[in-house]
Amino acid sequence: MSIDFLSAPVTLLLLSVNGLVGILGLYVDPSVVDRYGFRPDRIRDHGEWYRFVTAGFVHVAFWHLAFNLLTLFYFGPELEARLGSGKFFMVFFGSELAAHALTYRARRLEPHYNAIGASGAISGVLFGYCLFEPFSLLYFFGFVPIPAMVFAISFVAVSLWAMKREKMAGIAHEAHVGGALGGLFLTVLLEPSALGTFFRQLGV
Repeated sequence: MSIDFLSAPVTLLLLSVNGLVGILGLYVDPSVVDRYGFRPDRIRDHGEWYRFVTAGFVHVAFWHLAFNLLTLFYFGPELEARLGSGKFFMVFFGSELAAHALTYRARRLEPHYNAIGASGAISGVLFGYCLFEPFSLLYFFGFVPIPAMVFAISFVAVSLWAMKREKMAGIAHEAHVGGALGGLFLTVLLEPSALGTFFRQLGV
């Protein structure tokens, strides 16, 4: 997997903004997490719809920020190169909106619930990438090879399981599922050949 940021300016911009805002919330001004996180009660009662976008740029743990940035670092340039910057931009933010829409539906009546992080959007990027390269190998923990499609499906399966059992508190599992569905739908909508590419690699 080659990484070329010269042909992926949107990915580079998203990495920079996520990194800067993440560091701001973690080490400079923690109040940004409450001001810009995904708070369904604030959206419902005060019309703070901007949170559908801003929540994707704040994080409360360094490992969460690092994992999201690393995933975007590997898969963003590849998908942007295939779709073009404009379509990639729409897949990223469309996936984030889909992620937060599902979260809002599931959590809209919970007071003080706050979901944060770019995981929903990045789930969409990961699943969009899998349409083009389902058998591309990822190296889990740096040395365990896993096909991209297996990793993506496992990721959502764990999220679905956790949603039902309320496991792993503090992680917006609905966002992972909503983002994945949004990424698949938008990638096919914007680049219909992606579906044919996917089935050909499956031998269908």
